[in-house]
Amino acid sequence: MLSDKFKNYLHLHFIVFVWGFTAVLGKLITIDALPLVWYRMFWAAIFVLLFIVLRKNSLKVTRKTLFLLLGTGVVIALHWVTFFSAIKVSNVSVALATISSGAFFAAILEPIWYKRKVIWYEIVFGLIVIGGLGLIFNIEASYKEGIILALISAFLATVFSLMNGKLIKEHKPSIISFYELGAGVVFLSIYMLFQGNFTQINFQLSTSDWMYILVLASFCTAYAFIASVKIMKFLSPYTVMLTTNLEPVYGILLAFIIFGDSEKMDPMFYLGAFIILITVIANGILKSRTEKKNQKALKKQAVI
Repeated sequence: MLSDKFKNYLHLHFIVFVWGFTAVLGKLITIDALPLVWYRMFWAAIFVLLFIVLRKNSLKVTRKTLFLLLGTGVVIALHWVTFFSAIKVSNVSVALATISSGAFFAAILEPIWYKRKVIWYEIVFGLIVIGGLGLIFNIEASYKEGIILALISAFLATVFSLMNGKLIKEHKPSIISFYELGAGVVFLSIYMLFQGNFTQINFQLSTSDWMYILVLASFCTAYAFIASVKIMKFLSPYTVMLTTNLEPVYGILLAFIIFGDSEKMDPMFYLGAFIILITVIANGILKSRTEKKNQKALKKQAVI
């Protein structure tokens, strides 16, 4: 029998695979990053709301929680806008490989956020991931803008993971998802209105764009978002962020299969991907051993 924690770890890997496919959809959808994210969050919020209604869950939250959810939703919207912008100005491989730096940001920010000591191997693993990232692709001048946008996206992903790590302790994943996705829609709508480009939301898209957007909003967002938030009940934000470093591995492989030579990978990619994979496994092993030691220590104390 598999333990609940191991099941959640496997589930997380499936979600990361789905996120890798998200990048491919971002390239297949022809509209710009800003309206793309608006459509994604709008329809995902609708799907999550339907889920909540079917489950007959209450949407009631405290005012303090509401403001935190709204703030997190804005961070998520900015994360997705910078992520899809990185794909648009460079390619799937560059955007996904660069976003692996999220593990390094998590190693620095998580101890501050949770007011705990820095764990040495988290910093080491974060640096190793950066090394793997460097091997995955050769930085070219034409990709600098995409790399910068992806780095910002990775930082924002770490921030909202930490915020959700606290929210999930008191609230249902679906409720968190609905308010955050809704907040993102409102934020982007206001931004586009002030910028005078809300006309980009015209609901007159091609059939293929509609199909890809609905898959992106339902399966890759509504499902994956609720599931990933729920998983944070059982896994630490650092473990979640480190595991998401497999997103470039899955995403670049999918992009290569779908787009062919435009996403052709250098042999060094495989070495970089291997380094990232080993780092993820090592983190899981060390985390598991540490927890077992802590449990044994607690049992001894209980006996005494």
